[in-house]
Formats: sequence, structure tokens, C-alpha cells
Amino acid sequence: MLSRRDILKATGMGAIAASLPAVSFARANTNSRFVLVILRGAADGLAIAAPYGDANYSKLRGELALPSPDNGGGLFKLDGMFGLHPSLSGVFEEYGKERALIVHAVASPYRERSHFDGQDVLENGAANVGALRDGWLNRAIAPLGGSLGSEVAIAMAQNTPLVLRGDHSVTSWAPSRLPDADDSTLRRLEAMYAEDEFFAARLAQALKSQEIAEGQAGLDQTKSRGNDAQQMRTMMQATARFLIAADGPRIAVLEAGGWDTHANQGATTGALANRLSGLDTGLMALRDALGNAWSQTVVAVVTEFGRTAAVNGTRGTDHGTASVALLLGGAVNGGRVVADWPGLDKSDLYQGRDLKPTADIRSLFKAVLSEHLSVADSFLNRTVFPDSGAAAPMRDLLRG
Repeated sequence: MLSRRDILKATGMGAIAASLPAVSFARANTNSRFVLVILRGAADGLAIAAPYGDANYSKLRGELALPSPDNGGGLFKLDGMFGLHPSLSGVFEEYGKERALIVHAVASPYRERSHFDGQDVLENGAANVGALRDGWLNRAIAPLGGSLGSEVAIAMAQNTPLVLRGDHSVTSWAPSRLPDADDSTLRRLEAMYAEDEFFAARLAQALKSQEIAEGQAGLDQTKSRGNDAQQMRTMMQATARFLIAADGPRIAVLEAGGWDTHANQGATTGALANRLSGLDTGLMALRDALGNAWSQTVVAVVTEFGRTAAVNGTRGTDHGTASVALLLGGAVNGGRVVADWPGLDKSDLYQGRDLKPTADIRSLFKAVLSEHLSVADSFLNRTVFPDSGAAAPMRDLLRG
């Protein structure tokens, strides 16, 4: 979706008309909201939710081991085994209110260590790289009324990620880096193309989407050029404005890069801690901006794979296998860690180096789509996640 600034950037009517999608919204067949956040680069699940109660944790992690909950400034205690990274204070607050949970030792069916291929499997919903050319979430919106001119899903990005690509119409939005257009320029543009039904409609739709994103108080887009926390906050606030609009979408996808921590990862402070703090800031901005709609919302935070159990020679971690997924929102049956914990003994690790997967990420996605968005299990197994019969939906993740 293009904003008014992007319209001015185009060089002629032909270029503008070709680049503007139809973006009018219509109410979806649900009032439930779902936000998918993809952490690109393989986020370290053993740092996000550290298994401090595992006897092998501190030895494997070395200088990256996080202090136990009984140490000042250490992990937030989730239970007797797991603690949440201290940069995730907002998520921990929601956990205490039973509106957040952690699914540990989870992975897609992918078992290699390529970011590109791992993200492909995470988003296409199949068991193999390149098996499907569209995304599982695009396929899932068919029962929700998604069609051209009636988009129920939005990508909060310049380019639509694979998970939302496919036959069903979706829209997108991202803050512009161009200067604001003044009202007189916009009026001249509207007058110039008033007789052109196709262009006039799309100009009006683009401006409407911008108004939704900016909100009544106005969105300070300069924040989108700031640090990671500011960028995440801006995108989450805009996401909320779309999701609470009366005729807005009900599903949104966001992505955040920078999680490939090969060197100088840090523990309670450092590169990873800063990333997690920015994520936490954004998630709480989404919660606050959604207001009452938070009670009808599920946010899933996922990544393509995890990282090695042991610290490497450059004070970081390398590409691994299993990681964690976060679920939070008012519709989440939270306050717990969901894990079939495999252990961190050398003999328990996948290929002797990684946290072993004991849960399929598709089982989590199926739970959200089935229990929260009322997508039929038969449709999930046949169309959304074909050949996934062995990955049964997780149960009781959401409130009844």
C-alpha cells in the first residue's frame, strides 16, 4: 500500500496506477485479531527463555549464561526450570496476568541451518524447502472473507512476506521516508484524476490507509528512522490502528531482522539484550494501542530456527535447530511454559550441538487458526498445512 508521499514519488499516471493496489477494507468474518511477528536471523531461544534449572545450562552457555532469578538483575522466574530474559519485562508482566506463554523446544520441519531455507519452510507451511510457493497464512484467510477489495490481512512491510503471499488478496503498509505532501498538492492530484475511476478510487484508498495508520493524534514517522525500539514501537502502533479500525483488517504480519548473533551476543546486556528490549517495547506499544481489542488478540512471535547450545569462539552462538515461540494477548491462556523438555546433556542435543525439537511450530499455528480464528481442522490439514497430519494442533493455548 502506498502513502501520499509514495504517490508523489511516481513519475506519471501509468506508473502510479500500476503500483497502487485496491486497498479498501471490509469487515472480516471475525472480530478476533491475530498478529504474527517473525524474528529473522534465528533468535536464541535459550536466552529468551533460559532453562536455568537444567544442570547443564551454565556450563554450555559459559559467559552467555544468564543469572538465575534469585540474583539481582537476573532472569524473571517463569517456573522452577525456566526464566525469561530480563529485557522482556513487559512480556513478563503479561505472563503474570496469564496473558502470555512460552512454547519451548519448538521448530519447523526444517533441519538444516540456512536462513533463507529455514524462513521458506516456516512461511510456506510445508515440510520441505520450495514445496509450496505461497504462504500458509494466505491460504488460511480464505474462510475469513479475504478477497480483492475485502482484505482481512495486512503486511506491515514494504514487501509482502512469503507467509502472506498467494491467491487471496492482502494489503500492505510501511512508513514512508519521503517528506509530507501539503494539502493543496493532494487536492490538485484529486482534481486532476477525478474523472479516472480506477486512479481516483486508489488514490482515495491509499490516503484512507494513511489516515488509519497515523490515527487521530498523528503518527510521528520520524520515529521510524530511529533506533530499533523506536522503529518497532512505530510499526506496532500503526498495526494497532489498522486492527481496531471498524472496516480494517484483522490479521497483521510484522518482521524484525538482526537476530543472527554469531559474535558478541551478550547476556543481560549487549546486542541480543538490546534487540529483546526493542521487541518488548513494541509488543507493549501494540497492547496499549489496541486498548479493549487486546482481549480479542493473539500475538505469535516466531523465528526460523534457534542457535547452538554452547557459546562459540567469538562470544556468540551459531545456527541451531529448536528455539522458542511466544504467545501473548488477552485471548491467550497464559502464565505457563509449554515444553516437552529434551535436556541439555551432550547425549540429548540434536546432532550433539543444538536444542532438540520436541514440538512442531505448525501445531502452534494450527491451534491459533482453529481456536482463535475458527478455521476448521480439516481445512488446516488439507489446505493450509498439507501433509501435516502428524502435527496435531496444540490444545488449551487459548481461552475458551
